Amino acid sequence: MTVGARRAGPVGETPPRRTVDERHLRQIVGGMTDGVILVGTDQSIEWANAPALAMHGVAAVAELGRDVTDYRRRFELRYRNRHKLPEGQYPMERVMAGEAFDEVVVEVAPAGSNDVRWVHRIRSLVLNDDDGVPNCLVLLLHDETERYSAEERFEKAFSANPAPALILRLDDLRHVRVNRGFLEMTGYRDEDVVGRSIYEVDVLEGASRRELAIERLQEGRTIPQMEAVLQLPEGGEKGVIVAGQPIDVDGVGCMLFTFADLDGRRHAEAALRQSEERFEIAFRLSPVPTLVATRDGNRVLLVNDAFAQETGFHKTDVVGRDAVDLQLWSDPKAAATIERLLRDDGRVRDLDLRLLTADGGALDCLVAAEAVEIHGQRCVLVTAQNVSERKRTHVEVAGAIEAVFRDTSWLTDAVLEKLARARTPDAADGAGLAELPPRARQVLDLVCRGEEDGAIAAGMGVSRNTVRNHVASLFRKTGVRSRAALIVWGRERGIAGSSRAG
Repeated sequence: MTVGARRAGPVGETPPRRTVDERHLRQIVGGMTDGVILVGTDQSIEWANAPALAMHGVAAVAELGRDVTDYRRRFELRYRNRHKLPEGQYPMERVMAGEAFDEVVVEVAPAGSNDVRWVHRIRSLVLNDDDGVPNCLVLLLHDETERYSAEERFEKAFSANPAPALILRLDDLRHVRVNRGFLEMTGYRDEDVVGRSIYEVDVLEGASRRELAIERLQEGRTIPQMEAVLQLPEGGEKGVIVAGQPIDVDGVGCMLFTFADLDGRRHAEAALRQSEERFEIAFRLSPVPTLVATRDGNRVLLVNDAFAQETGFHKTDVVGRDAVDLQLWSDPKAAATIERLLRDDGRVRDLDLRLLTADGGALDCLVAAEAVEIHGQRCVLVTAQNVSERKRTHVEVAGAIEAVFRDTSWLTDAVLEKLARARTPDAADGAGLAELPPRARQVLDLVCRGEEDGAIAAGMGVSRNTVRNHVASLFRKTGVRSRAALIVWGRERGIAGSSRAG
């Protein structure tokens, strides 16, 4: 049956300019994959369906060009290696020359553009009339743009990935790709690997489950992680962890092998073990009571021998329990204070706290703390230096000196100087005096002579409140808390009490 009338194509498309019979239409439909372009024997582009137009970024057949020559002017075709197709090698030109082809892959871009827009896989079809004479040439186009874009992204990622990897073709078990990571790890060159069979470069040698790996390789299935040994080109061996994942490369079944350097991991694990051992020894033998607790929940993880000896707690009574529930500190807010200081300052130094003991006593301690991470868990390392004896001695000495200075009228300057030296024998002469203004220095001089506020006020011609303000200011600037301590501070720095009020 011959179709004599011109048939209308899809909306927006120009109908073919020649008549075709029903057999021809069946041939077109039967051979169509995605896009279809009909080319007349006079090289004119007669018709194209919507997918073919979309694969060229146009809306009408006329935009493809009037004929083959016009098409070449409008579109630039390249091979996959980015070389331009020369004149006479465009698929339309080849089919016009009577050449039949099944698989031609080309990159397509508008003329003058360097950016590839589409990738077409093209095959040809010749339609003959009843006498066997060609009367219509057909190009069948399949859009491979997404596939090749994905493969290109994979190639770039594979080459740039620092993790060692290579690709083995499954049909002949030959390596077809190798990345820089594998070459750097093993010392092989690219030509030492690519094209060689797995029997020549055996990446499964010494595998802990070699039989399973070979079975999975033959079946093209995933090979689970396992340890293996690679033979190096210069001799020696490299311990690795290897795994295989089946993939398609250019439509060919392959196995992607990835590797992890087991030697490096072993060295890192050994270094970590040594570090943990050193920490454990230092922690256990430290003479200062020390504990480790979680920052979330305050659960005690470790205490050392010194902690048990100083507090009387057995380790089993403390480890695993909440430090707050144990009431280790006399201040119930101690744990919160340590956490706040860690959060604000990153560390804790010389914090005065009282550590409670198993028998109900308390130890005056200077506490230090550092944030640490143990097995991925946020923790705090706390040391509590027992200063109870030292603090008791300081209190007793300060009390005795303060009692002496309550009445200094019977003491000579020499005795006062000796008491001051005994209070803090290593104080530097004159330290801090330069920071005092003249009026404050005068008040300090009179205080060191044992003068009361009233006498100082009368002698200086000021009110008692003014003198008290001066004395309070001296307390702040010198860091002392009592008049006796202020006298000692002044004596330590050479104040002999020689000034007179007025």
